[in-house]
Formats: sequence, structure tokens, C-alpha cells
Amino acid sequence: MKTVLITGANKSIGLETARQLLQQGYYVYLGCRDLQKGQQAVGQLQSEGLDQVEPIEIDADQTESIKAARRLLGGKTKVLDVLINNAGIAGSFPQTALATDGTVFKQVFETNFFGVIAVTQAFMNLLKQSPEPRIVNVTSGLGSLTLQDDPAWKYYQVKPAAYVASKAALNAYTIVLAYDLRDTPFKVNAVDPGYTATDFNNHSGPGTVPDAAARVVKAALLGSDGPTGQFFSDDNAPETGVSPW
Repeated sequence: MKTVLITGANKSIGLETARQLLQQGYYVYLGCRDLQKGQQAVGQLQSEGLDQVEPIEIDADQTESIKAARRLLGGKTKVLDVLINNAGIAGSFPQTALATDGTVFKQVFETNFFGVIAVTQAFMNLLKQSPEPRIVNVTSGLGSLTLQDDPAWKYYQVKPAAYVASKAALNAYTIVLAYDLRDTPFKVNAVDPGYTATDFNNHSGPGTVPDAAARVVKAALLGSDGPTGQFFSDDNAPETGVSPW
């Protein structure tokens, strides 16, 4: 049975991603900052007959939490097939380039960028034990520098400075990570789940959580002939599914 660790998975897109991967036969480690909330989410999934799941306490902002999660997971499995870096924050609003305090930038980057790096590096040795390891970095269409510079883009006016910068940085890291792992079985990709109705945006998005999660799952399930180092976005590129960086 293949295994997957999903960060920020106790609700919304992360939880639905767990549900869909459980339905695909994966064993899911449900990463969450609050273990009690993780246990509640696991209980919800188990009530649906999806029982190959357990919570893992992990806070991507805290080095010791990541190390503890790695030790715990290492005691449960010697192989991790998929890592989905889903945990992310928007930061306080409004966010402008000139008026947003540097502490907001640091806070958002800590989770959306540095946290992803720390989690990825911590679990890399378990991923390397998989014959077909997959890393999925959940990003945002707002992180596309090409589109952010295009006045014709439908979201051109949406520019939360710290969030945009953090996701652009995450995209850059994804490119470099995929390059570093290019001669291995790894597939490393960034996925924009789309503008989805979640707590993250006060349910203002038009997309549904199941559709958003399906985009993440698709990247997690890529076969050996699948692409790596891509920025998938059905929202920004409905014809090709691949967004410009």
C-alpha cells in the first residue's frame, strides 16, 4: 500500500485530498498543527469507511515539530511515496508592497516557503525509498509572475504582496527541486487548486473543494511517464492545464 503525507490536511482542500487518495487505496498520514483537530478529521473519514488514515502532528513553522513528525513517521513506515505540501496561510490584509509591514512578509514566507523547504528536506530520505516518489507543492495562480504582469489577466487586480511573493518563491523552489531530482524517479510539481470556496478566502471563490483536491490528486498519481517541474493550473490555463511561471 502506498503512503502519503499531507500537511495542513485537517480541513478544506487538504482533507478532501486525503479523502480522494484514501479512495485510491493510499494510506494517509494526515498532517495537522492541532492534533485534536486532526483526530476529529480522521474520525470523520473513518465514519465514511475510510480507515487507512491517522493524524500526524506537524507545524511547518516549527523546526522541532517537523523533526518530531519525521521521527514519528519513521517509526511507522520506512517508505513515503507522496509528500503533499498543502499547508499555507494568506497573512493579514490588506497587503500592499509599500504599506505591509515586513513582519507580515516574514510570517507568510515562514509557512508558504521556508516551511515547505524544511518539510521536504526532513522527509526526503523516506521519499527516496519509494520506487515512484511524488512531491506536490500546492501553490496559487497568483504566484505566476507572467500573469501578474499581464493587464489582460482576469486576476490582474489581485495583488496581496506577501502572499503573491511567497507563492512565486515556492514556484521557483519547485523548479529547482525538480531540476535537482531530474535523473531520479521523482516527479516534483506545483499545483494551483484554483480560486476555491474555502475558509481561506471567506468562501468567495467559485470553485469547489472536490474539484480543487482532484487537481492535487492528479499530480500525486502521475505515472512514470508523467511530467516533472511543471506548474499545473486548470484555472489559469484551461486548454493546456499548464500555467506560465
